Order: sequence, then structure tokens, then C-alpha cells
Amino acid sequence: MPGYVVAGCLDLMGVQTLVSDDLEIIRRVLHGEVDRFAELIVRYQQHVTRIANRHVPSDRVAEVAHDVFVRAYTSLSSFSGQTPFEHWLSGVAVRTCYDFWRARRREELPVSALTTEHQAWMDHVLAAESDDQFREQARRQEAAELLQWALGHLSAENRLVLTLVHLDGYSVREAAGLLGWSVVNVKVRAHRARQMLRTLLLERKRQEDDTTQ
Repeated sequence: MPGYVVAGCLDLMGVQTLVSDDLEIIRRVLHGEVDRFAELIVRYQQHVTRIANRHVPSDRVAEVAHDVFVRAYTSLSSFSGQTPFEHWLSGVAVRTCYDFWRARRREELPVSALTTEHQAWMDHVLAAESDDQFREQARRQEAAELLQWALGHLSAENRLVLTLVHLDGYSVREAAGLLGWSVVNVKVRAHRARQMLRTLLLERKRQEDDTTQ
């Protein structure tokens, strides 16, 4: 997709969403009316940004969201129309986030000395047996730094599947559809990723306990 088209599309974010049907817009784009793609960007910009915001660092959200629409444009001919365009675009967004983490070298994310609140959060999250309990603990403010530290030590595959299934609340089947993986693969990885996260937090807790003794 030419850079000037993408830039021009993104400049139209404030324009009122047009009422044209998604399939009609897509048909017109594929027949050469490339500027009509701007209508889809306007319509789904917030949706894509929400997905990116859950999966990549905040300072990279705009960049990843831009990449999502570029990918969507270049692969638009593969959209079958059998599912809503929003669902198809969600899959493109999730896989773009996945590629972001695959391309990014694993970094040793520093985390400050654990506060009493951090310690309490780890105790709660390690004791959480259900996904509902796990998600509730992950929403707590003191979780942010520590959770990102732990997620930063997981592979791109495990990070995405853990976030989708255990934090965002997608079913295994839904996550499989978004990632383009088999249901079995997602089920196995979701379980493995949750266990790896617990192991990381336990190890972190042991280290912190050792330093305070």
C-alpha cells in the first residue's frame, strides 16, 4: 500500500464514519478505488487500537495499529466475506502483535525492588485458581510493572496466547481463530504459558525473599 495512501487514510480519523457496507467498500477497493479503504480505517481505528493497546507497549501502539491496516490492505483479497470484516481484522491485528514480539529481541526488563503491594499481589495471583480470579488480580495497579516483567520473559507465542485466553477472556476456539492456530495448539500453549508465568513469579518471589532475609 503506497505510503501516501496510508498517511492520507490516517488523516481522516475525524471524519464521520460512512454508512457504506463493509463488503461494498472492500469490493470497490479491490476494483481500484483504493481511497475508499480510508472508510474502513475510520470505522475500525479504535477497535484496532484497543487490541494493540492490550498486547504491545503503549509507545508502540500507534505504529502497530498502522501496520495492521497496511497488512489488512495488502491481504484484502484474501478476505472471503464469510465472517464479519471486524472479526477478520481482529485476527490481522492479533497476528501483527504476535509478529511484533517475534521481531523484538527478548529484553531483560528491569523491575524495581518489590514493594509490600507487589509481594501481596504475587501471593494472590499465585493462589488464583480460576481465570476470573487471575484477571481480577491482573487488573490491579501494582500488577502492571511485575506482570509486564514476567510477560517479557515469555516467547511471543506464549505471551499472546496467555494474554488472549487468561487475561482477555477469549475462549480457546476464539483465540485459535484469531491466531490462525489449531484449537489443540492453543489449548496446550495456554496451559503451558500459565504454568511458565507462575514459575517466573515464584522464582521472582524466592529471589526477593532471599534478599530480605
